[in-house]
Amino acid sequence: MKVLMVLTSHDQLGDTGRKTGFWLEELAAPYYAFKDAGAEVVLASPKGGQPPLDPKSNEPGFQTELTHRFEADAAANAQLAGTVRLESVSQADFDTVFYPGGHGPLWDLTADPHSIALIQAFIAANKPVALVCHAPGVLRHVKTSAGRPLVEGRQVTGFANTEEAGVGLSEIVPYLVEDVLKENGGIYSKGEDWGPHVVRDGLLITGQNPASSALAAARLLAQLASR
Repeated sequence: MKVLMVLTSHDQLGDTGRKTGFWLEELAAPYYAFKDAGAEVVLASPKGGQPPLDPKSNEPGFQTELTHRFEADAAANAQLAGTVRLESVSQADFDTVFYPGGHGPLWDLTADPHSIALIQAFIAANKPVALVCHAPGVLRHVKTSAGRPLVEGRQVTGFANTEEAGVGLSEIVPYLVEDVLKENGGIYSKGEDWGPHVVRDGLLITGQNPASSALAAARLLAQLASR
């Protein structure tokens, strides 16, 4: 089993002067779910190399056993420092793809033509796609083979408007994930703010927030095992 994980290369939180990037738990929890299941994991990002970590995700209140494991894992950190360029990867080489969130993807992966084409290729090849927290926003411009929004008529979730308001960034982000999923015809649902909530609809698996990362990865592994 070979899993592709796609991370953001964007590190600026709008015009606030603050840094953003990927959210550590949303990388670490799925990464070890896949590795512990015996999968080969490849990390990619639009620019390649070291993707930016949202510094807030490494504050003590957001650290977990798995983030500590990742930080202490020399091989994992070396892999993270050398992510492959997104344009160089093909769905034909992987069984599935997982997108961790963080605010960064809202700025780069959402409109990245390689990301859009990659997700469309996975779906066309009947391979599952999973995205968590802000990452479901990268489905904004992804289409079906019929040219309709991929999320149209599908059960989906992602970072809730109430959660974005809770972190005080509703007016900073380029769009609200919940709004975009609904505008594209997605049947959006949410659990409690900051609690795990994962939805699967066919080949598409989405998770609401960082706490949903491990569950989303588990659902993805279960789906792969049942094929």
